[in-house]
Amino acid sequence: MGYSQRVDAVVIGGGAAGLMAAGTAAEQGLAVTLLEPGAVLGRKLRITGKGRCNLTNHCDVRTALANVPTNPKFLYSAFTAFPPEAVMAFFSEKLGVPLKTERGGRVFPVSDDANDIAGALVRWVKGLGVRHVREKASAIVTEDGAVRAVATAEGEIPCRGAVLCTGGLSYPATGSTGDGYAMASALGHSVVPARASLVPLASPEAYCGQMAGFAPRNVDVTVLEDGKALYTERGEMLFTHFGVSGPLVLSASAHMRRWGERQYALRIDFKPALNAERLDGRILRDLEKFHNRDMANALTELLPRSLIPVVLRLADIPPETKAHDLTREKRRALGGVIKAFPVPLSGPRPVAEAIVTGGGVDVRQVDPRTMASKLVRGLYLAGEVLDLDAYTGGFNLQIAWATGRCAGLAVGKDIHHD
Repeated sequence: MGYSQRVDAVVIGGGAAGLMAAGTAAEQGLAVTLLEPGAVLGRKLRITGKGRCNLTNHCDVRTALANVPTNPKFLYSAFTAFPPEAVMAFFSEKLGVPLKTERGGRVFPVSDDANDIAGALVRWVKGLGVRHVREKASAIVTEDGAVRAVATAEGEIPCRGAVLCTGGLSYPATGSTGDGYAMASALGHSVVPARASLVPLASPEAYCGQMAGFAPRNVDVTVLEDGKALYTERGEMLFTHFGVSGPLVLSASAHMRRWGERQYALRIDFKPALNAERLDGRILRDLEKFHNRDMANALTELLPRSLIPVVLRLADIPPETKAHDLTREKRRALGGVIKAFPVPLSGPRPVAEAIVTGGGVDVRQVDPRTMASKLVRGLYLAGEVLDLDAYTGGFNLQIAWATGRCAGLAVGKDIHHD
């Protein structure tokens, strides 16, 4: 079946950026088709933030840009036009989803349910007459350097504008398979090789696997690059069979940008509320209280069971040592390991396990004020398909909303001016 009916704009990809672009273009009075093979729109959006959806960060534009390590200057116009406060107003006032702000400025729906954000967006888009076609785009067809149609297995959809919002390579089960890179590349765009940005980390140390499932909270994790501290954050993490994961580790991974050239490791402070002296006093009290016990059983009130044997081994204390026999030197070594627990790293996990992909279409070939391609008239790009990625805290979705809105406004304006 061919598509003889011409539309104004085709938005390729039904994720955060695609939904925002489609709705914004439809608000400009355009006939919009949203191409998304999946039955469910916003699939990745529905699982972000552990299913709670950290949709932006309650901060000013300068702070938001400071949390984008890749090409922040490119986002200045888009973030200024649709800053975090405008995103919050859009969801709370326009779409009627009550929001709340948590630690670190992270913004969530009050319901803690990502489906409320995705559902409100889908209702908004459909209410504006956007047509969801369950087809996969295979190519963007051009004539004389301008978009003429979008090709699918079922035929071509003639259009005057196309917005490419296919995401990156992370979470392939949700439809992010890197197709957008191939389509952009076929039209002459350069693509910066994709890499995992927010991703779990592998460690060569067997003790990570021995503690698999242990999820410490309120710990400080520091990223070391060639032995130098690069970044520290407090929160929760998870030990796994391959190494480490969890929110703190994903945040930390975004700061590790030179694998192969630099050596990375993590340092964990399991007792950040206690300085070395107070921790030593606490250990001393426990040793006095359980003075007849083996060290393997003398620290149960201080540390989780799975951590004790590992800490003792790193402090070079045989587990059968009696608490009353522990020397001052060994006690200090024990405190040192608890305050600076080492996790050597061998590299990031595969890109398919990443929450966010770094890399993508080179932003130098895109107009930062409109998201329009500088190479093809009528083509716009938004979201993760571009070479943009940010730290955790709602900043990656802020990129999706701001670039999607920018592209939607621009395609509307350009088509009306034709």
